Amino acid sequence: MSAPARTAHAPRTTTPVLSVSPVVLPAPGRATDLQLRVSAPVTGGELPVVLLSHGLGFSHHLSSLNGYAPLADFWAARGFVVIQPTHLDSRTLNPDSRAPGATHWRTRAEDMTLVLDRLDAVEEAVPQLAGRLDRSRIAVAGHSMGGHTASLLLGARLTDPHDGTEVDLADPRIKAGVLLAPPGRGGDALTEFTAEHYPFFLTTDFSTMTAPALVVAGDEDDSAFLTVSGPDWHTDPYTLAPGPKSLLTLFGAGHGLGGVSGYDVAETTDEDPARVAALAHLAWAYLRSAFHPEDPAWREACDALAADSDPVGRVESK
Repeated sequence: MSAPARTAHAPRTTTPVLSVSPVVLPAPGRATDLQLRVSAPVTGGELPVVLLSHGLGFSHHLSSLNGYAPLADFWAARGFVVIQPTHLDSRTLNPDSRAPGATHWRTRAEDMTLVLDRLDAVEEAVPQLAGRLDRSRIAVAGHSMGGHTASLLLGARLTDPHDGTEVDLADPRIKAGVLLAPPGRGGDALTEFTAEHYPFFLTTDFSTMTAPALVVAGDEDDSAFLTVSGPDWHTDPYTLAPGPKSLLTLFGAGHGLGGVSGYDVAETTDEDPARVAALAHLAWAYLRSAFHPEDPAWREACDALAADSDPVGRVESK
C-alpha cells in the first residue's frame, strides 16, 4: 500500500475471477427479463456484493452487462462479488432508448432492488457462488447515469415529473456506495436542454442521502450539455448530502475518469490506464473499510495518495 498513487496499489491478495453471463432473472411486468453479469473470485467466502450500474455512453455494449470490466475485474479479484445489470435504457435492448426523455431513472433503481430480492436465484444460476455471499455487506456503484441510480438507492430523492409525487427508492439493504461522475443538483444548474428533456433531474435532493458514499469527480468534466455549473456539478452529491461522505477529485479527468467503462474505449477523451487503476484501488479500499471498519485499507490508500509527489487526485471527507 506504500506504492505511488499512480500505480495499481496491489492490495494484500488477489485471486482468479469467474464471470458468468447472462444470468437471467424473470421480471414480470418489465419490458424484458433482467440480464446480469456476475463476477466473483474463484475462492473465498463471506463475499460482499457490489451492484454496478452502467452509464449511457456512445458505445452499444459498454452500456450493458458487458461494460466496466476495469472495475468489475479489479474488485472481483480482490474479494467482491460484482453484479452488473443491463438496464432498459441500454442500446443492446432498444436502439431508440437514448432518445431525449427515454432514460429509465426509476426502472434502473428497481432493477437493483430486484437483484437483491432474487439473490437466491443468482446463486442458483451460478452454483460456484452457493453459500459464499455476505448479504449483510452490499454496496452500489455507478458511473454517470449509473451514479444517479446509485444516489437514489442510497437515499437521494426527486419529484416525479409526471405526477408530482416525491420518489423514495432507497434500499436499506445497501450499506455504502461509490458514485462515479454522478449528476449533480437540478434547478438553475441545468442547461435548458436538460431541463426540457430530462425533467427528473430538476428536483434531485441529496439532503436525504444519508448512507456512506465515495463520490468521484474529474476536475475537467464540465458536461456542458447537461449543466452550466462546470465540473463542480459532479461533486454535488458530496457537497449537498450529509456525512459520512468522501470526495475523490481526479486531476485532469474528464467524464470517462480515464476509461472506467471498458478496456481501450475509443470514446474516452481522457484515456489514462494508471488513473483507472488508481481509481479502482481507491474505490476498493473505500468499500473494504466501509464493510470492515477495522480494516485500514482506505486510510492507507488516502495516506499514499497524499504522500505521492505526482498524485492522481485528492481526497476530502466529512
